[in-house]
Amino acid sequence: MERHEFGAAVRQLREGTAPEKVGLPVGRRRTRGLRREELGELAGMSADYVRRLEQGRSHPSAGVVNAIARALRTGRAEYERLCALAGYAAADGQVPTEVGPGAMRLLERFTDTPMFVSDAAMNLVAVNGAFLALGHWELTGDPWEWNIAWRSFCDPFDGFKQSAADATDHEAVLVARLRSAQLRYPADASLAALVDELRSRSRRFDDLWRVPRPVAAHESSAAFIHPDAGAVTLVGSMLAIPGDDLAALMLTAAPGSADAARLAEIVDAAGEPTILRVGQAGPG
Repeated sequence: MERHEFGAAVRQLREGTAPEKVGLPVGRRRTRGLRREELGELAGMSADYVRRLEQGRSHPSAGVVNAIARALRTGRAEYERLCALAGYAAADGQVPTEVGPGAMRLLERFTDTPMFVSDAAMNLVAVNGAFLALGHWELTGDPWEWNIAWRSFCDPFDGFKQSAADATDHEAVLVARLRSAQLRYPADASLAALVDELRSRSRRFDDLWRVPRPVAAHESSAAFIHPDAGAVTLVGSMLAIPGDDLAALMLTAAPGSADAARLAEIVDAAGEPTILRVGQAGPG
């Protein structure tokens, strides 16, 4: 990668970082984000060196990249992006699973909308009560029982039905996300084990892994068969949370539809809104 790409990324992060996020007073400021002097002080380098980096006139060492990422308190995805632009491997190749403040705000804001947050390996890490109220995610005791790809290809839900077209789109997204995750986290043993197990257990997954299908749509529809309320058709929409390399999936019904009314009844019957941290990252 050319030096100016790394420099542009650092400048964008610096200007987009609120002073209070890194423990600095806000005060009266003429510019957005942090000053070069402030980033230099936090990262242990001069403001002139920060300027040379941003202008593409100096190539950083791996230690400098790590220092800048720590100073700006970047999320995992941004840290790995800085490493890649500078030509280094990230120091830790594990899939991050921490539910950051951005993900929590989404879960807290949309308590009446079924929603879950998953990591890059497609493991659910947090869900809200509205999602659990759908009643379809029964637990099996399998090491990957909270993994979306595993449940879709190897252990499908009885209470989750899709048309052939929606299932095709859904499968393409799952395989594409896992392929992307393995490229970003080649040292994650649990992710590698998951992919190996999926390829061994599911002929369909193995075929798609060897010959990926283009992702035609990032939304798909499904009927959730509630044990008491019957079928409710919902559309899943995925939202990226790039700073933590997480994704949130929201399930919504068509406004004013019978499905929307049925969903409201299901969520109301579930009681007080809750947020649960869940999931496992594979065996062990």
